[in-house]
Amino acid sequence: MKNLLYILVVVFLFSCKNEEKETKTTEVIKEEESFKMYEMSEMAALMEQMYVDNQRLKDKIIKGDTIGKFPQHFLKIHESVMTDEKDKDAFFDEQAKKFIEAQELIYNDPANAKKHFNDGVDACISCHQQKCSGPIPRIKKLYIE
Repeated sequence: MKNLLYILVVVFLFSCKNEEKETKTTEVIKEEESFKMYEMSEMAALMEQMYVDNQRLKDKIIKGDTIGKFPQHFLKIHESVMTDEKDKDAFFDEQAKKFIEAQELIYNDPANAKKHFNDGVDACISCHQQKCSGPIPRIKKLYIE
């Protein structure tokens, strides 16, 4: 009789552990199913590239190095698909135009490259204040003092 009681207790304990294990496994599967990889929009990827390009440009301006030619991929700012297409409006188009003009002036008027560069940073910040404020602290690091 005691043996039977021990066997029932052991079976009961093992059955509880298996249920717990199954529950945890199910939870892990549900978490994996809900995990989605973030994919950048064309615009976000372009802005990341422009940021890197402008970091390099900033270093060249500070050192007085030759700055090269205007990067033509910057012009894709007018056509790249945004994360939220509602953000592509007249305000964005105007700010993008100011940014491109300031960037082109850096290459066309290298004597005033610092001013034109900072004007380009201003255009970025003006737009981001209205559209997506998250990157502003990072963008401010581009200023040439």
